[in-house]
Amino acid sequence: MRLSISLHLLARSPVPGKVKTRLIPVLGEEGACDLQRLLLERALQLPAEGFSQRFLWLDDSPDASLQALADELDWTLVEQPAGDLGERMRRIAVLGLADSDAVVLIGNDCPALDAEYLNSACAALHRQSAVLGPAEDGGYVLLGLRRVDPLLFHGMPWGSDRVLAMTRERLQQLDWSHQLLPALWDVDRPEDLPRLAALGIQIMA
Repeated sequence: MRLSISLHLLARSPVPGKVKTRLIPVLGEEGACDLQRLLLERALQLPAEGFSQRFLWLDDSPDASLQALADELDWTLVEQPAGDLGERMRRIAVLGLADSDAVVLIGNDCPALDAEYLNSACAALHRQSAVLGPAEDGGYVLLGLRRVDPLLFHGMPWGSDRVLAMTRERLQQLDWSHQLLPALWDVDRPEDLPRLAALGIQIMA
């Protein structure tokens, strides 16, 4: 049976001084904001193949150009629910599973996440209860679920190097089968900028 899978992109609206704060000392507030916009626009360009619906969940109102791009590329733009990151993810997953068999949650910080990676996640969800895309820093860049439990999101040390390991432990506690995809890197610190340049992405301070 072919699953109906919805894709959910969680992102911060590009506002100077409020995004990519760890990169502000290197890029400045405007440069860090430009990088956030570029990464978000890159994520919106991911192909729709394999997904029944695609949602962009923003933490603030979009500007006109972002709204226009989302409309052009057939993303449904929604404001993120209240709560910390875990609670927002839990609520989004619950909402997604009300209309689809499975959900895939991603952010916009991982430019190496591509169509092939998303296809691998969708394939895994046909066999497993969950799929995780590990990040090199110990978190994850993708979470796919066929069901939801608060245990996966409550009391998680978001932003630390323990998130992936703790999530896997909790999946085991739930007795949910899961698959790990290859580890990817995300853009969070100044040392990540040379890898961006290698992809042809350059941000001027």
